[in-house]
Amino acid sequence: MKIEGRLARWLVAFGFRLLQLWARTLRYEIDDRAGIVGKPITENYVGALWHNRLLIFPLVLRRFFPQRHGAALISASRDGDLLADAVQRFGYDVIRGSSSRMGATAILQLTQVLASGRDVVITPDGPRGPAYELGPGIIFLAQKSGAPVLPINLEYSRCWRLGSWDRFILPRPFAKVRVLISEPHYLKPTGTPEEFEAERRALQHAMMALVEMR
Repeated sequence: MKIEGRLARWLVAFGFRLLQLWARTLRYEIDDRAGIVGKPITENYVGALWHNRLLIFPLVLRRFFPQRHGAALISASRDGDLLADAVQRFGYDVIRGSSSRMGATAILQLTQVLASGRDVVITPDGPRGPAYELGPGIIFLAQKSGAPVLPINLEYSRCWRLGSWDRFILPRPFAKVRVLISEPHYLKPTGTPEEFEAERRALQHAMMALVEMR
């Protein structure tokens, strides 16, 4: 059954309020290896988070990075319409496109966001996976913009797993959330497919180094 129109907007609004209440029960612990929490903004980042950790990430951004603003890359699919609405309710801009097959228009828009002094956030294995397999779009963006990638991960003491392609994670009420932020990862220019693949694998490894629960 497709959910559209007024019903879809009502469900997003209801889900937004429910998520806010849900998140208030969670306990947070932060492992800031980049040393950026609570510090003045000196650099802008391409934030990278695996798709199955996405649910409460906007709340984490608002809680720990209230001074940072930016945009999220959201799929241009029908499901992405609902997610884009939800993300905008948290105060973030939305760029539509796929992280695995990011078009030239999306890359240009994201580059402009970074050039304006704001951050961007991408789930580099979304929207359809495979899970934990980093698509090429984030590499193109980092190389074109010159912005470093900031790997981020969320780990939960207790959670539910959905039956989706990435076994999407829902933290249980009153769980502890560990927010792990890696040191910025700088992408090198590449001139051959082999060099590009080496950079892609290096970034994927940096992101997976934060993952404990797969």
